[in-house]
Amino acid sequence: MTRYIGMDVHKRQVEICMMDQKGKVLKRIRCACTREVLQKLAQRQFTKRDHVALETTTNAWAVADLIRPYVARVVVSNPVKTRIIAAAKIKTDKVDAEILAQLLRCNYLPEVWAPDVPTRLLRRLCSRRGALVADRIASKNRIQSLLGGLLIHAPMQDIFGPVGRSWLDTLDLQADHRMVLNLDLRLLEAVNREIELLDKQLKILAHHDHRVRLLVTLPGVDFTVAVAIIAAIGDIARFRDGDHVAGYLGLVPSTRQSGDRCYHGPITKSGHSQARRMVIQAAHHLAKTHGPLGAFFRRIARRKGPCVAVVAAARKMVTIAFLMLKRNEPYRYAMPLPTRGKLARLRIAATGERRHAKPSLGKKGRSANYGSKVHQVNWPGLAEVYATEGLPPIITIASQSAGERQFLDRESLTAAVQKLQNPRQRIRKNGHLLPES
Repeated sequence: MTRYIGMDVHKRQVEICMMDQKGKVLKRIRCACTREVLQKLAQRQFTKRDHVALETTTNAWAVADLIRPYVARVVVSNPVKTRIIAAAKIKTDKVDAEILAQLLRCNYLPEVWAPDVPTRLLRRLCSRRGALVADRIASKNRIQSLLGGLLIHAPMQDIFGPVGRSWLDTLDLQADHRMVLNLDLRLLEAVNREIELLDKQLKILAHHDHRVRLLVTLPGVDFTVAVAIIAAIGDIARFRDGDHVAGYLGLVPSTRQSGDRCYHGPITKSGHSQARRMVIQAAHHLAKTHGPLGAFFRRIARRKGPCVAVVAAARKMVTIAFLMLKRNEPYRYAMPLPTRGKLARLRIAATGERRHAKPSLGKKGRSANYGSKVHQVNWPGLAEVYATEGLPPIITIASQSAGERQFLDRESLTAAVQKLQNPRQRIRKNGHLLPES
């Protein structure tokens, strides 16, 4: 007999409700939420024909992994949508467990995607890094507040750099103020060390993840942003298009429609908040970026202001990231030198491999420009950079769609894009690059 089981999981205990196919409650169980108790419960009470439902909590995935081998199916639901469907006047653990079982029996339970083990690891590391960054910001704010309360103004802009740190160590303060300042400085140093260790582990994972290396080619996106995006969305195949990815991250406008009236408000801010914040921070770099993304940012900024342009550009970046992951293609309009630097730093941090230019053996004599302070600088094209780092080739302008070529022509970007994709040479005289002829 098929049974439908609702589990209301808490930190210390679990409330279980079992019912048959007709909705009759067969048994109620309350037990401790420990691995040993749940293991014995699953072995004795569950069968291979049972269907189990529980809501996402801190320990929901551990409970689901523990009981999955003993049942036919485990459904982890979205608690926000579950409350909308089953709003009860009386809320107890028994009622919650029974509602979960009823919704599962009627196939009304909103199921969430179960991330695989690598995605869970990335989510844990990104979440921990976000918490450490918040601790670092809090320590810096406390130090700034202490100096502001003492009417001390720093002679430099960054008081947390090497010069600023030396200045903080030499400040003449009272004993209690010096004690508080040293306390926050020690906390700041400890947090910085932990962030460095965590970044090293993230760089290793990022370098060996082909998806992360693809996203790093986007302007303004470093490995931290790319890892946060991959950790949030997981399997790209579960999304139909880029708009659904933007909606999943809460970057789409909220809509209120009734009758003839339709109101579009601010973004929904649903989904993974850390990934959304990091993408928005990356979008700030597009203000001075060349290429289609920079042109899009500046066009929106002229019409609606920079704040709206940042959010709109973040949404555009997410939709482009979806296409890049789906087609296994790096960004077509990246700047070659900064992109090569990002990929090289990631490679060096993960593997320690440094690639130096090989000298031309057997070449005798000096350059014709020797001693004249005129040098020829060879800039690689974007295709060469991607080939060197083992990324897929880009699509040339001639192979792009008609709409994309029309956009480049309208924004006067065709010539600039051709320069990015092809290698070129520049002349440096007296330390300055001369204009291209």
